[in-house]
Amino acid sequence: MKTDQIDNIVDALFGGNDSSAAAVDHVFSALLLAYGPAFTRSLGDAPEKEIKTFWGYQLSDFTHSLEAKRAIVWALQNLPPKVPNAIEFKLLCRNAPSKQVLALPAVVTVNPEIAAKVLEGLKSHPVAKIDHKAWAHRILADVKAGMKRSPAVVQMAKNAIGEAA
Repeated sequence: MKTDQIDNIVDALFGGNDSSAAAVDHVFSALLLAYGPAFTRSLGDAPEKEIKTFWGYQLSDFTHSLEAKRAIVWALQNLPPKVPNAIEFKLLCRNAPSKQVLALPAVVTVNPEIAAKVLEGLKSHPVAKIDHKAWAHRILADVKAGMKRSPAVVQMAKNAIGEAA
């Protein structure tokens, strides 16, 4: 389903309402249609007001914006075979794909003279080579000079420079 279609569904379900209670009412209606009596049984014996309050708390992250409400619609379109509880439905909402599209930065025109100067400056300062295994060479030199090192440290140093044990 295209995003504009989902946006139309979101608008039809929620309108401008950011209330968790309205979201819970819509979700309960959809779950009742999808699962029938199994959904009603899944709610147990607790008072309906308390159950809806708990569901409202669980869905509160998904009622504050159009993007968040899309997650509820996506969850309703991707229901599992078994009736979800509030926490499972919340996780389903969290798994909804995001509509946000990363925009590429605007094209910036670069002054060729400045770019040439910058590149020339970079070429004139060679990067110093770093010996990432200098620590291993130091340890082995210390051991040859008679300094005591643990066998594990000596072995790690030998492994680092590829020396046989």
